[in-house]
Amino acid sequence: MYSTPPYFLLVAGLLASFAAGAAFNTTLQQSIQTWAKNPAKQPLSQLKGPQIFVPFVGICLGVCVFLAAGLSIFGFSLKIAFAIAAVLTLLSGLLIWSQFGKILIQLEQGGSRALDLDAF
Repeated sequence: MYSTPPYFLLVAGLLASFAAGAAFNTTLQQSIQTWAKNPAKQPLSQLKGPQIFVPFVGICLGVCVFLAAGLSIFGFSLKIAFAIAAVLTLLSGLLIWSQFGKILIQLEQGGSRALDLDAF
C-alpha cells in the first residue's frame, strides 16, 4: 500500500544544495574581492547578476527537492510534497534574495563596519 520513501531524493537534494552553496560562496568571494580592488568600476549592489543568481537558484532547487523528499517520508504524496516545498522554497528564496541585496547595499555604503552586529 505504501511506497518506499524517497531517501535518494533527500540525499540528492541536500548534496545539490551544498554543491551550489559552495559555488555561490566562491563566486561571491571573488566578486567582492574584485569590487574591493576597484569600487568605482561597478557598484557592489550590481553584483546580483547571473554569476551569483545561478548558484542561488541551484541552492533553492536543492532545498526544494530536500523538503519535498522530507515531506514525502512523513506520508505526503509526492505531488503534494513538491507543491508545499515549492511554495516554501519560493517564498524563502525571495526573502533571502531581497535581504542579500540590502546587505550588499549596506556593505557598499558603510564598508564591513556596517555589518557589525556586535555594535547593536
